[in-house]
Amino acid sequence: MTHAVRIVAAVTVLMALVVCVPMQAQTPEIDALIDRAEQGDAVAQWRLGIFHYLGNGVPQDDAEAVRWVRLAEEQGHTTAQTNLGFMYATGRNVPQDYVQAHMWYNLAASRATGELREAAVQSRDQMADQLTPAALNDAQRLAREWEAAHPR
Repeated sequence: MTHAVRIVAAVTVLMALVVCVPMQAQTPEIDALIDRAEQGDAVAQWRLGIFHYLGNGVPQDDAEAVRWVRLAEEQGHTTAQTNLGFMYATGRNVPQDYVQAHMWYNLAASRATGELREAAVQSRDQMADQLTPAALNDAQRLAREWEAAHPR
């Protein structure tokens, strides 16, 4: 795992730990989180995805982790976009795909701020080093298309 990918992984885990109070399954807190996520709250969707990713208070479930993180990223949640980049870069929860990883890191880099932005930029650039010029063009095109379909 490259240094940039480790940074994104660390940021992801730290952010999850900061916002995630340890909970047991079927608690009122989990039920409330699920309700907010089902109502479209991007932060709740992202948190629920991370909970499933880690098995925190809910069963560890790769498919559910991806489903909830994707719902959050569709709303422009930058940490969810970074998480998807990490998943595609490492092949965790999804098939490994550096084009998709670059696309998600690129989107997060264009929207995030602070340390998350720096980590996304480093990870995006690391993915670019793994791509052919044609694949890099594809990743950039996919990011532009996503941006056009999801105005800020």
